[in-house]
Amino acid sequence: MPIITYREALNQALDEEMARDESVFLIGEEVGEYNGAYKVSKGLLDKYGPRRVIDTPITELGFTGIGVGAAMAGLRPVVEWMTHNFALLALDQVVNNAAKMRYMSGGQFKLPIVFRGPNGPAEYLAAQHSQALQTYWTHVPGLKVVAPATPYDAKGLLKSAIRDDNPVVVLEGELMYAWKGEVPEEEYLVPIGKADVKREGTDVTIVTYSKPLKVVQEAADVLAQEGIQVEIVDLRTLRPIDEETVYQSVRKTNRAVVVDESWPVVSVGSHMAWLISKNCFDVLDAQVELVASEDIPMPYNHTLELAAQPSVDKVIAAVKKVLYLGE
Repeated sequence: MPIITYREALNQALDEEMARDESVFLIGEEVGEYNGAYKVSKGLLDKYGPRRVIDTPITELGFTGIGVGAAMAGLRPVVEWMTHNFALLALDQVVNNAAKMRYMSGGQFKLPIVFRGPNGPAEYLAAQHSQALQTYWTHVPGLKVVAPATPYDAKGLLKSAIRDDNPVVVLEGELMYAWKGEVPEEEYLVPIGKADVKREGTDVTIVTYSKPLKVVQEAADVLAQEGIQVEIVDLRTLRPIDEETVYQSVRKTNRAVVVDESWPVVSVGSHMAWLISKNCFDVLDAQVELVASEDIPMPYNHTLELAAQPSVDKVIAAVKKVLYLGE
């Protein structure tokens, strides 16, 4: 099976869906002439032309609104935000128009639109440009939200998102674009709303998604050397959440740790921890632990930047705490 990068997987998804359906087009800053800020759209302008790969000014609210209108008119726009940090400028169009229009029109309008771009902490970008903003989107009824952590999932989920008749937010990660993984040559889809057990285990369940999956996998390898077998559940989709896959795992291990790189207050991670505590109360042998980023703006200093985020050591400490092995 071919091994490709995360960005190449996204590029393949865009290419395949644009070839399959002429109503699909890409719009955003530098997506055309520059081949995308992170080269996700490389080659698409040459192949599909400027009517379907559209460079825009630095106007997130404006071109996001154009995408919403195009979706209402029957097209399938893919709106690329250079980062989700900039998407804050487009919140009104996403929250008040894209997410609500199908409901407010009584189903007369479909909103087949994808909003995508890098999300989460990167490196040396400081407080305004290194944020995990998934809670903003996951909070809103009417939106679907996916956060793939591997090239395989990135391609399959983006293809599913483009085909969906509802607005879908795709959370990528700047530091993930160069990650490599196996991606089949034949066409496939990853269903929205289905979690994936990335590692089988018996002692504790770790629930995570997106970039922290790598930290969790490294922590699981260390813990395995100590005889602790971790089961890793990758949510993949944040709205709707596949609760049953999580609960099945927790019923097996009787312990849970949630790892989320966003801030801890009213986050996806804290919501997941509450769901587990509420619905698996009778089988839990310890309280659910949450490993999140520190509740501070991201420091610029790289040592502090790393210290503010989930780490292998923090995950190991949380696992040992629920196993009553911590200090």
